[in-house]
Amino acid sequence: MRVMLRACLDTQISNEALKNGTLPKIMQTMTERLKPEAAYFGPSEGGRSCTFVFDMQDSSQLPTIAEPLFEGLGAKIEIQPVMNSEDMQKGLAALQKG
Repeated sequence: MRVMLRACLDTQISNEALKNGTLPKIMQTMTERLKPEAAYFGPSEGGRSCTFVFDMQDSSQLPTIAEPLFEGLGAKIEIQPVMNSEDMQKGLAALQKG
């Protein structure tokens, strides 16, 4: 299932992670693990944030996805199902047939 993960990073913890080199390592590991179709990084809610859109095969993946962000960066995380335009068109077509 295609999902979007949004993480707002704790400023103090991510400042330290930036200084000691952990921040880029965590982001690289996340990118390698998730193989996202899209990844964005920028400010949100007054601090650092990242957004990944990726295919989550099973909900049992949640701990391995979320824990590095919680533990290493003090992140607040949201994960929700999302659709691209093809998915939406397919869903709407099925709804009209229904």
